[in-house]
Amino acid sequence: MVAVRLPVRIVVLVLVVPVRMVWDALVVAGRFLNDAVLRPVGRALEWTLMWVGRVVFVWPLVGLWRYVLVPLGTALAWLGHVFVVVPSVWLYRYVLTPVGQALAWCARGIGAAIVWCARGIGAALAWCGRGIGAALAWVYARVLTPVGHAFMWVLKGLGAVLAALGVGIYTVVAWLVRYLVVVPAVWVYEWILTPVGHAIAWCAKGLVWGLGMIVTGIGIALYWIARILLVLPALALWRWVLVPVGRVLAVVGREIGEALGHAWRIAGHISLAVGRFLGTLFRWIFVEPVRWAYRSVLTPVGHAVRDAVLRPVAEAARGVGRVTRQALASARESARQARADFRRMVFGEPRRPQVVERREPTGGDTRTLGTSTTALTKD
Repeated sequence: MVAVRLPVRIVVLVLVVPVRMVWDALVVAGRFLNDAVLRPVGRALEWTLMWVGRVVFVWPLVGLWRYVLVPLGTALAWLGHVFVVVPSVWLYRYVLTPVGQALAWCARGIGAAIVWCARGIGAALAWCGRGIGAALAWVYARVLTPVGHAFMWVLKGLGAVLAALGVGIYTVVAWLVRYLVVVPAVWVYEWILTPVGHAIAWCAKGLVWGLGMIVTGIGIALYWIARILLVLPALALWRWVLVPVGRVLAVVGREIGEALGHAWRIAGHISLAVGRFLGTLFRWIFVEPVRWAYRSVLTPVGHAVRDAVLRPVAEAARGVGRVTRQALASARESARQARADFRRMVFGEPRRPQVVERREPTGGDTRTLGTSTTALTKD
């Protein structure tokens, strides 16, 4: 097992290390790309799409609602109120209501007339109905009842005669059917059909038994042929070939899987070490020289340039700006005075506003028992 495991792991490690290093490099590149490119681009796209959506959809819809639909709806509501509601209310109040009341009054009058006529017609019809009913009752009692009784007596006699004839005919037909049909049929069934049926059943049983034996023999023969030609070779192939090969392949697959996992972990450590080495090498080759140059060369030079050039230039620029602002302020003040002198020369001196006393008025003397604040009671 060790003789198989060690070479397999060595070969797999040699194959997996480049793949793991490429994978780690792709992971680092992907993270850098995500942090440096994709995320800012995504945020920029999000901001751009948000503003584009506002400009293209939200603001036009808001403007359409606020400046088109709302005024249009208000105008339509006012027009509907003026041209539909007000005329409808006027029509209902001053036309339909009087017309309806008039129609109701007419309908009440017509209804009363119809009721009076219906009462008269109903009374006449009731009187006629009572007369016709009395006549029909007399006809029923004096004519139809005796005729009906006679007709029923005749029907009863005919029924008795027909019943007697039916009983006789039924008796004769039953005797004929019994001795001409039933008795011969029973004799034929007992002495002819039953023996013939028994013979046919015995022959059928023998035929079925023979066919069953033939089919059973054929089935047993086919079973043994299939077992010898198919089952036993397949069983031998499974037991002596496939099972050992499967076990060997399972062992090889398990070893390869374990070797891949072990090699992947070792390749991770190797890739980490290589990455750290490359990072250290990059730092010592590029970062540290740049840092030393920035700290030892660029910073002193920048400070010297700042102290010797930039600060004096900034002071001079601030002085020039200060002088310029003062000159502009003086020019504005001179222009203001010139405009004021021109207005006084053309329009004269402006009228000065009257000075208003802004102090509170002084109150009177304090009220006592002997004084009053009303004009009628003052001393």
